[in-house]
Amino acid sequence: MLAERPAVERRILAALEATPPRLPVIVGGCGSGRTTVLHRLAELLGSETEYIDVERIATTPEGCLSSVTQTAGCQAPEMRAGSDDTGSARAAFDHICHFLEHARTPSGASVTFLLDEALEVRTFESFPGLRGALREFWQTLCESPNRFVLTTRFATRSLRLFRDAPERFEFVHLPPLTPSEVTTALTRLDIGNTNDERLELARIIHALTDGRPLYLRLLAEATATMGAGDPVSALAAQMAPGAPLSMACRFCYELRLHRARGYGALKAILQILAKEEPLTLTEIAHRLRRTPGSTKDYLSWLEDVDLLTVRQKRYSFADPVLRLWVHLHGQSKPPGEEDLAREAQEYAVSRFPYMEPAMTMPERPIASADRDAKDPSWSLIEID
Repeated sequence: MLAERPAVERRILAALEATPPRLPVIVGGCGSGRTTVLHRLAELLGSETEYIDVERIATTPEGCLSSVTQTAGCQAPEMRAGSDDTGSARAAFDHICHFLEHARTPSGASVTFLLDEALEVRTFESFPGLRGALREFWQTLCESPNRFVLTTRFATRSLRLFRDAPERFEFVHLPPLTPSEVTTALTRLDIGNTNDERLELARIIHALTDGRPLYLRLLAEATATMGAGDPVSALAAQMAPGAPLSMACRFCYELRLHRARGYGALKAILQILAKEEPLTLTEIAHRLRRTPGSTKDYLSWLEDVDLLTVRQKRYSFADPVLRLWVHLHGQSKPPGEEDLAREAQEYAVSRFPYMEPAMTMPERPIASADRDAKDPSWSLIEID
């Protein structure tokens, strides 16, 4: 039900048609529609495209090479004599680069490679002789007559890693959906009896999901299924353990934490900010019961995987829906129906201040700072 992204598609196509072609890198968080855009490009560009999910096959260079060559519809000429051995990581990676650089379609035309989660090439840097794998990968793409579109879910990390990359790389950030795009999408779900009602529901769903496409689709479908036109109640139901939106948040949460350092301490910081944000470094360090120096490292690792943003030296969640999920599910017991209803209502009022306070559940008692300080769950071991 999601709206197409014609402006984004036009920009990418313009980059590909430039002389020489630029290398667009589509940047967007979990559920932002990166893969959907790639599939749309495959439809627009036709049979001369090759979609590769790098994240799925970035295991060993040998395994990656086997996956690429066995499933691709294009072929590359043989490498020079003496380079046929792909039994080593170095040789296999060289063959991957050769394939991307020289592959042609059966008709002999150049190929447009759509490389989903292309930064996973960094996985190969842990193998012998491949410390500079990412830089070699860049060079291969720039020297090839083929065209390439890359995606990544890590905005902060990609800007750092591409800092010294050739200027031909062009970053295309996927914006949230606009309220008007949401309204158009909702007509396909038959939500709302009138245009005014549909517009109001679109505004509410847009605000609750921060315009993030995956969240928006799941909440809109849940609202349509309930049949009552109540997005807040649908949100409460979708935050329950095992519900689609809850599982989407869990996936994003765990994936980003596992790509960062300091897993346990980072979870503790996210739980602190789920209760109250924004907070300064000093405030977080005090509640975490760690030194400002170690806390600053932890915060930088959370920023590196786009879980946190910092404005005026105050830290907060980058994703408000994920913050709600952490607040509900970062406890020793899963949330009950009353917890879900209360927190969903409070969250809705924070996103839509004009909602009547009477719509919310009674506020829960606020835990004191002293009780937080005595909580033994914060006694964490500092790790690298």
